[in-house]
Amino acid sequence: MEDALTALIVIGCIFVGLPWIILHYITRWKTSATLTTGDEALLDELYQLARRLDDRMDTVERLVASDNPEFRPARLVPDRDTDNQQLRELDRMLAEKKGNLK
Repeated sequence: MEDALTALIVIGCIFVGLPWIILHYITRWKTSATLTTGDEALLDELYQLARRLDDRMDTVERLVASDNPEFRPARLVPDRDTDNQQLRELDRMLAEKKGNLK
């Protein structure tokens, strides 16, 4: 009787317990690899902050350059295409994402 019970427990562990544990951790691994809505909101907030800071830097450099003709800004030309290329790419990606959500 004890041998049958032991065999039943071992078979149950092999065919039920082990796959359950493996599938559980596979599911946890797949869900942790994606961005949560909180992560997306934080990234959107950081993006908006970066846009505002970029606009402020352009404004500060323009004001200082108007007061001091010898001032040379770090970015030689405000709103230069190469400076804003990554921000435009992010704008495009956000527009596509919002279009897909609607």
